[in-house]
Amino acid sequence: MKNIKLLVIVFFVLALYLSPVLAAEKFNYKMAESVHSNSKGSFYRSASPDETLKNITGGKVRNVILCIGDGMGFNHVTLARHKSVGPNRKLHMERLPIAGVMRTHSTSSLITDSAAAVTAMASGVKTNNGMIGMTPDKTPHSSILELLIADRWRSGLVATSAITHATPAGFASYVDQRSKQVEIASQMLTNQVDVLLGGGQKFFLPKGIGKGVREDNLNLLVEAGQRGYQLIETRQQLLALKQFPVLGLFADEGMTTFAPEPSLAEMTRTGIKLLSAENSGWFAKKPKFFMMVEGSQIDWAAHANDTDRVIRQTLLFDMAVRETIEFAQRDRHTLVIVTSDHETGGLVLKEKDGVICPEWTSASHTAADVPVYAFGPDSERFAGVMDNTDLPKRISELTGFKEFPVARKQSQVLEEVSIK
Repeated sequence: MKNIKLLVIVFFVLALYLSPVLAAEKFNYKMAESVHSNSKGSFYRSASPDETLKNITGGKVRNVILCIGDGMGFNHVTLARHKSVGPNRKLHMERLPIAGVMRTHSTSSLITDSAAAVTAMASGVKTNNGMIGMTPDKTPHSSILELLIADRWRSGLVATSAITHATPAGFASYVDQRSKQVEIASQMLTNQVDVLLGGGQKFFLPKGIGKGVREDNLNLLVEAGQRGYQLIETRQQLLALKQFPVLGLFADEGMTTFAPEPSLAEMTRTGIKLLSAENSGWFAKKPKFFMMVEGSQIDWAAHANDTDRVIRQTLLFDMAVRETIEFAQRDRHTLVIVTSDHETGGLVLKEKDGVICPEWTSASHTAADVPVYAFGPDSERFAGVMDNTDLPKRISELTGFKEFPVARKQSQVLEEVSIK
């Protein structure tokens, strides 16, 4: 009898201890000690089976999801594959049936930064490193996202960096210096992007409120609320969302990419859910949307030459890619493109005793070309070798724009971005 009572007590104590652990398991994004393990201790879920996807042909592109792994080169993908599923299997992004190569140089250097790279990838023009949305002579150019918004497409930007960081900023702002994140925040609201999810809350707040850094005394969170945005800052609020527009700022600057924050995959899934929701009414048209998803911190980890972090961030990004694939397979009118803005770290992969051994040759960006993977209607247009300016040009053709790139008058931009 005593033994039974003891067992009951032990079971009760274990239940109290384990229940929060088990409940939190799906939210635990910390890399397992053995990254290749897909046990319940690992966040990564590989495809099973992982054969190349059968492409979707014949349909018309109704949605575009562009996934950008910041700093992700070919070897970052290879390393993550070896350490997660092994050399003979595939990451989710590698299952996409179309593959290509993209050049990345900017106007001012053979080695681009993210600002110049995203200007090419969003607006179709080359520029100097550090500049966003404009050519070296400071002529602003519309991004493909802005043109689609004007054509009544829904829109979303998702990142684990500040949402005002270079890559998301390149789709909805024009600045001559990427460091002007306060100005970028203002422009993003004016462009009325439907879904904005990431970090960077301090760039929306005036000094004296939280960790705000704005010196113009504007509280853009109040402004966003007046424009109809739902303001959220927790994972629970994200998962409870039913409609857009939404401004989700989960950190003062870059996100930690750990619980209790939402994962990139969860932000991606929510963005897709909101933007693809059917319009009501008998004669409502099927919605169209463009969403950019950035795995921002692959780049940061590579700058630090932190191999474990690079693997983890690449796999977190790949889990977000999985969300886009699953939606595209159901929808059958969604073009998914996975690529990078540049390579970071000069990653070299060697082998010793049958084990892959990564070596870093740089703490900065390199001139290496980057991979392109694509899936969905007309995805074959993204095969082969291309320049980064070709990316938005091909998207513009598939979405009905005959003229691209599109220059804008500086006065027009200044008038539109001013927030009173």
